[in-house]
Amino acid sequence: MANFEDRQWDQDQLVDAWQRTLPEMVNDGDRCEVMGDEADEKAIRVTIHCAGHQMYEFDFKVAYVDGREVSVELIDAEKDNVAIDERTDMLQQLIRDYTRHLHECAQALRQLTHA
Repeated sequence: MANFEDRQWDQDQLVDAWQRTLPEMVNDGDRCEVMGDEADEKAIRVTIHCAGHQMYEFDFKVAYVDGREVSVELIDAEKDNVAIDERTDMLQQLIRDYTRHLHECAQALRQLTHA
């Protein structure tokens, strides 16, 4: 059996699966965009647009550590298309919630990534 590092990844298939599954994991009204990470075939980029008038947008890199586990890194936080300081308590809570949703989505898709 090939080890994780040697596996061939179908990033398009992974992006499609995330696009179908992630909206079920996030809050009602939130919008998600999923795309492949051009620099890393084992990673995807996720943008979550918060529902409501807050106009918050969070960009995450989700990289597969192995077939079952992902690392989630916040790349950027914006409000109304302007970069913001994500260290406030409220934003930290939102980031924790979205990070949890991203891990839940990876778990829901583990049949696709765990050979």
